[in-house]
Amino acid sequence: MTEIKDLIHSINQFRDDRNWRQYHNPKDLAISISIEAAELLEDFQWKSNEEALEANEENIKEEIADILIYSLMLCSDLNLHVKEIIEEKLLKNGQKYPIEK
Repeated sequence: MTEIKDLIHSINQFRDDRNWRQYHNPKDLAISISIEAAELLEDFQWKSNEEALEANEENIKEEIADILIYSLMLCSDLNLHVKEIIEEKLLKNGQKYPIEK
């Protein structure tokens, strides 16, 4: 297994051991990603990057982890391959924003 697959397996095992799958449908996972992203933004609100990191580094790491966990669960539930969808998006971005620009 790749590192990403191992992570997804660990995340899903954690969820399944607690019987949380019933709450983790695609709609609610998407909502949770947005909520966690908003919580991440709060750590930076009204602060410089340096001030935010100094005051909130641990929470910033936790919020990023929450976003990634929910995102990986959503990919798993929708049977999306993380590496493939990222590579496809990078290709599209490369065409949209060529180096020459």
